[in-house]
Amino acid sequence: MSQLTDRVAAAADISPDTANQAIGHILAFMREEGDNQAVGEMISKTPGAQDSIAAAGDPSFNGGGIMALGGKLMGLGLDMGQMRTIAVEMVAEAKAAVGEETVDRAISSVPGLAQFV
Repeated sequence: MSQLTDRVAAAADISPDTANQAIGHILAFMREEGDNQAVGEMISKTPGAQDSIAAAGDPSFNGGGIMALGGKLMGLGLDMGQMRTIAVEMVAEAKAAVGEETVDRAISSVPGLAQFV
């Protein structure tokens, strides 16, 4: 597991496996719904991000938007507080890796995501 996964697992009080899958779902959602350039740069430069996406399995959200992401995260047994914690910690780790400007652009390019991070 990566530093990102360990950080998220500890902060949200969840298993590293669950953290890894949750991170993967969020990043896959961002890749599907957001600006490919900023999101792609964030994913490629954040250590462990690609592995988390692979761990998430089926990355398709079938056009369901933020509600589809929420459904996948709830399917992992996460509550709203844990989802928010995961997002906040993931964003902090990404900003440390790739820079605040790129991460902010990536987040703002995904409809509905900014309210959760």
